[in-house]
Amino acid sequence: MITGANRGIGKQILESFIEAGAARVYAAVRDVTSVTPLQEKYPGKVEALALDLSDPESISAAAAIATDVDIVVNNGGILHNATPFADNAIQALQQELEVNLFGWLHVARAFAPVLKNNGGGALVQLNSVVSVKGFAEFSTYSASKAASYSLTQTIRDQLKDQGTQVISVHPGPIATDMGAAAGFPADMSDSPTVVAEGIIQALANGDFHVFPDSMAKQIWQAYQGFAENVVDAQMSES
Repeated sequence: MITGANRGIGKQILESFIEAGAARVYAAVRDVTSVTPLQEKYPGKVEALALDLSDPESISAAAAIATDVDIVVNNGGILHNATPFADNAIQALQQELEVNLFGWLHVARAFAPVLKNNGGGALVQLNSVVSVKGFAEFSTYSASKAASYSLTQTIRDQLKDQGTQVISVHPGPIATDMGAAAGFPADMSDSPTVVAEGIIQALANGDFHVFPDSMAKQIWQAYQGFAENVVDAQMSES
């Protein structure tokens, strides 16, 4: 199941999963009619599933329908261009937290039992490079993704015993509508394909972190030591 699967990175993940042999993919979107072109392109492979990350009841309802999933990719999210002192900063942060953080937690809580029943599977969260490096032009989005990344780490620890692999994906500028709205130049943006391929590789390797594109890889070179020695280390809070 892939949230936000009707366009951008989500659409590419869906197509790459099918090309890699997925028998069926649930395209979880707010408007199920937007999935029709994908259903026509991949007959019998794509099932539209109504899901709104800002509506917990729709997430629970989706989990009650998609009881056979073994991989859940939470790709859906929103981004506002807002500096910390912009007039819309508080409203932007509230909306981004509702979708990018609370929506992600609702997805994890609803689908963790489904994954457990199906042998463990995998839970994938799109977190962005801004989860480790904030940028003033979209500071509220950066904050929501930093919180999401922290939550992803703790969810990984919680789901380890049930055999669920958790993956945290950190793309940089990607050539999508959201990337264009954020102001990323086309010549600085990588294809969504690198994100999909990175997820598939992480599933095969059992990796937690994915920094898939050219900018993300540069950040990973600097961050990798901390990630391996602190984020991935077995520590106790007591």
